[in-house]
Amino acid sequence: MPDPSVFPIAKKWPAEHPERIQLYSLPTPNGVKVSIMLEETGLAYEPHLVRFDANDQMSTEFLSLNPNNKIPAIIDPNGPDGEPLPLFESGAILIYLADKSGKLLPKRASDRYETIQWLMFQMAGIGPMFGQVGFFHKFAGKEYEDKRPRDRYINESKRLLNVLNERLATRKWIMGDEYTIADIATFPWVRNLIGFYEAADLVEIDNYPHVKRALDAFLARPAVVRGLDIPKRG
Repeated sequence: MPDPSVFPIAKKWPAEHPERIQLYSLPTPNGVKVSIMLEETGLAYEPHLVRFDANDQMSTEFLSLNPNNKIPAIIDPNGPDGEPLPLFESGAILIYLADKSGKLLPKRASDRYETIQWLMFQMAGIGPMFGQVGFFHKFAGKEYEDKRPRDRYINESKRLLNVLNERLATRKWIMGDEYTIADIATFPWVRNLIGFYEAADLVEIDNYPHVKRALDAFLARPAVVRGLDIPKRG
């Protein structure tokens, strides 16, 4: 059995269950994508909390796994060809776990690539733009007297929400009746935007009823309820 203890990160976060996928994360919108995915697929894993308040993400041990100092990251001791696989970037991890489990990513090639397309839509648009709204509305950027940067990101977030709303107008989920990694990637960010960032009124979320309906369905899933609280904050 390959052992993740050979990786430097194990010095800071030793594995109690080295045979399981090791998850290094924090329950942020990007972090919970992977914990939700792991809960949905039933793959065995062991979570490790990466504390931003302790600057864990800048530690030598964490940087040995992800030089970009971002969560989440994983080590699968039983990766391709039986070799351990270290992996970072939440979108890449979602695709890998979908392939490993055979779940939540369509098998038909055209549907698979369409799902990945919407995953990239979240990675390139929804995540960065919603995150900027959070910065300029709730965090340090709210002190800026010039509100043009904030308003730019609000308007772009509205545009993205409209794209998503139109997509969901005739579909239960982003890809239709089938729940996929595109939904797992997207809805934690919508939840964060209107919840933690307190920007529901700013983006006029009631103008996007199909997004709200799908978000409610997402948050009702038992695996999502569990995954949103993993790793537990110390």
